[in-house]
Amino acid sequence: MTLLALVLLHLIPQPARLERLSCRFPAAALGRVAPGFDPAARAELDERWTALGLSPLRTSAAQASILVRRVAGLPREAYRLTVGNGRAVIESSDADGAFYGAMTLAQLPARSSDGWTVPCVAIEDRPALAWRVLSDDVSRGPLPTMTYFRQRIRTIAAFKMNGYSPYMEHVFVSPTDPLAAPLDGITPAQLRDLAAYAARFHVALIPQQQTLAHMHGTLRVEQYAGGAATPHGFLISPSDAAAQSRLARVIAAELEAVPHPPFFHIGSDEAGVTPSEFSGHIAAMNRIVRPSGARLMLWDDAIQNDASILSSLPRSAVVADFHYGAEPSFARYIDRVASGGREQMVAPGANNWNEIYPRISTAIANERVFAADGKRARVLGLFETVWHDDGETLYESTWYPVIYAAAAAWQPGEADPARYAADFPAAFFGVDDARYARDVERLDDAQRRLTAAPYDASDALFWSDAFDDAADKRMQSVDLRAVRLSAEAVEADLYFAKPPLHGAAAFAMFLAARRYDALARKFQIASEVRELYADAVAHSSDTGGAALRDLYWCRYWMWELRDSYEELAPLYSRAWTYESRGGHLASNLERYHLAAQRAIALADAFYRATYDGYVRNKTLPAFEEIVR
Repeated sequence: MTLLALVLLHLIPQPARLERLSCRFPAAALGRVAPGFDPAARAELDERWTALGLSPLRTSAAQASILVRRVAGLPREAYRLTVGNGRAVIESSDADGAFYGAMTLAQLPARSSDGWTVPCVAIEDRPALAWRVLSDDVSRGPLPTMTYFRQRIRTIAAFKMNGYSPYMEHVFVSPTDPLAAPLDGITPAQLRDLAAYAARFHVALIPQQQTLAHMHGTLRVEQYAGGAATPHGFLISPSDAAAQSRLARVIAAELEAVPHPPFFHIGSDEAGVTPSEFSGHIAAMNRIVRPSGARLMLWDDAIQNDASILSSLPRSAVVADFHYGAEPSFARYIDRVASGGREQMVAPGANNWNEIYPRISTAIANERVFAADGKRARVLGLFETVWHDDGETLYESTWYPVIYAAAAAWQPGEADPARYAADFPAAFFGVDDARYARDVERLDDAQRRLTAAPYDASDALFWSDAFDDAADKRMQSVDLRAVRLSAEAVEADLYFAKPPLHGAAAFAMFLAARRYDALARKFQIASEVRELYADAVAHSSDTGGAALRDLYWCRYWMWELRDSYEELAPLYSRAWTYESRGGHLASNLERYHLAAQRAIALADAFYRATYDGYVRNKTLPAFEEIVR
């Protein structure tokens, strides 16, 4: 296996062993499959190859050019892929391995002066971790449409993830206890449909129902409020019989929709209960879940705080270790769970929560080390997490860290971020164009520059008042021009971008760049308006017109700010409606309109200061009187 071969082939994940052979042939030669070829693999190949301009596959019993052979002795999910002489042969011992061989084959065609060609290769490959799961928060704002749910599942399957876990707090429409769910919540029929669809693509749907903390969406309902540890709070009381009975009914309905999943995740993080209460809660949940045959999953924070809890866990329980920083090692968390003899999955994060675009450098550092530590410890799998804490982040923004986590879970050793960046444009967007990876770096650069203080999440900064003294003081340490130049470079790259694959993800990048640009410009405007107004005050007794010019410009700058918010609102709406149901969109769009209205009000305030103050009376109010 040569470095050159891997770089030129742009495969994600990278195979364990690849030999580049000295031949290639037209991709069109691989246009025929035998009857019985995996329908999901065919759908993935057709979706990718037709987007690239290749013809859809045809069925041919006698002349198939993509052959699948079952051979004994290969590990589960492993495959051998041999491409040469105008055909591809996939060998595996199971259907999963054959599917993953086809997913590697899907990425092999490359554009050359001769059109789309396929290199001759001999590949042997297998996953480093048995489970490679994406955990998606569908409870704090964005809730995928069924179409997007399916697209999400197909995409993670194409990059060899084999588990999908929708994180649910109150969004499941329980047939017996529906009041907490939004009107466009996930119905039992929809959950059943998703589980069946995922199974077709060799992905297990893993229900994830929060059962302890983070339950305000349920406990705000008066019928259910009696089960709260504090009035209408976020913690379900482990000792409340009615609350436990309701949980049992909800979980039973979910397990009826998804019968016999490999795991059932009960959340239970950040609960703040005693070890005894926590152990009792886990035992109660296990009694509900155990008849389905699913292994109970739970988050690890209570265990990290008190390892004595481990001895009370069911022997079959699986602990998900969630830690999201760029730490040099995660071994101590893994070792603590292992000390109790329990299996575990490492759970890094996309670091997208509360951010315009994920904190890419943090996410990749977190995933790289955590996955590598997990593989060394022979953990059961990786459980990549995406969260939407403030309700306005986008799923399409998360693909770069999510696909890296998929690669890190599949490949042996550490996944090289530089190699991944080089491979990402072709593997994900279908375009061998380094600008797409460079634009991810530029978005990360803008993000890092804007972090002037701890907890300066970019969504919060975007909505903050630029005339607030504390915000203004923090932003004085930020190179706003550098932020804007990074953002505008991305905007310029993606203004006309229409990659053949995952165009919505490219649009999400463009939108993020526009928002970073607008955010930095907002603080520039605040600084410039302060200076203009101070100059107007200094020249208020002059007759040369400088003061009037300054005051006009203060008003114009507010109109610019107004237009910025109003321009972004339909772009955000477009990105949201591509992936999510409408429920939470109105409240997010309202923020754009309120921000625009605030700018209009400020423009009017500067108008009054100009004419009621300066023109009529040759006096100006204090700046703070205008902007407060």
